[in-house]
Amino acid sequence: MEALRTPEERFENLPDYPFAPNYLEVDGLRMHYVDEGPKDGEVVLMLHGEPSWSFLYRHMIPVFVEAGYRAIAPDLIGFGKSDKLPDRASYTYQRYVDWMWDWFQAMQLKDVTLVCQDWGSLIGLRLVAEHPDAFARVALGNGGLPTGDQKMPEMFLKWQSFSQKVPEFAVGAIVNGGCTTDLSDEVIAGYDAPFPDESYKEAARIFPSLVPTTPEDPSTKANRAAWASLQTFFKPFLTAFSDSDPITAGGEKFFQKMVPGAQGQPHTTITGAGHFLQEDKGPEFARIVVDFMRLG
Repeated sequence: MEALRTPEERFENLPDYPFAPNYLEVDGLRMHYVDEGPKDGEVVLMLHGEPSWSFLYRHMIPVFVEAGYRAIAPDLIGFGKSDKLPDRASYTYQRYVDWMWDWFQAMQLKDVTLVCQDWGSLIGLRLVAEHPDAFARVALGNGGLPTGDQKMPEMFLKWQSFSQKVPEFAVGAIVNGGCTTDLSDEVIAGYDAPFPDESYKEAARIFPSLVPTTPEDPSTKANRAAWASLQTFFKPFLTAFSDSDPITAGGEKFFQKMVPGAQGQPHTTITGAGHFLQEDKGPEFARIVVDFMRLG
């Protein structure tokens, strides 16, 4: 399988990202992940979304490590320091779920606390639904698990169309546009780092079109099955959405109603944060998760 690998020099001198790289091979592709803290510590697994990478969690990882947890943040195939496929058709929703589960098993993880947002939730919640025994709890921020049965926000449909038509997919500028804070040039460059040119961006480009938006979508059946499983998930399930995300606003109420484990949890709204709440309010989000984990 032909793959592109971002040159290492692209990742030199990233702001607040001193973490040593770790790699595993999945389906013949090299997958990168950050792995900080005690190897025997309780695992916090952070899954990024579109079009970010583990760099998104750089301000949360130290909070988890300081609390005594093992903080793991992989880069999805096609993002970050992981290999990238130049053929857009190589990427499917199901393939991402399979890749992540293969990586999860190779890592021999158990009793995991999942922290997920954006596409990290579309993939991560499928893993929780299909392998609930592997997870201890879930903390969901600005994410969902659409089946195509619900009307999607107009803002998302515009983003979906834009992602497929814009000549240059400016990743760093896109992340900046999804934040309430104005990111520095160095941070924007950090989000651009994995993508030397447009040929490296096929995963970032296709992700919006893989979100199920109609009942006929090829992922609808699997996501409906995942929802059926989540409605029997009694382990702790926390929502920590931000107050300024037009894409996922109000979605937390659906999880609070439908997931049994969400009952009685200290759900919270993070104020002053946009879609990328890890960027706007990362340490605050991490402390909320730490407090959640310490509840048991």
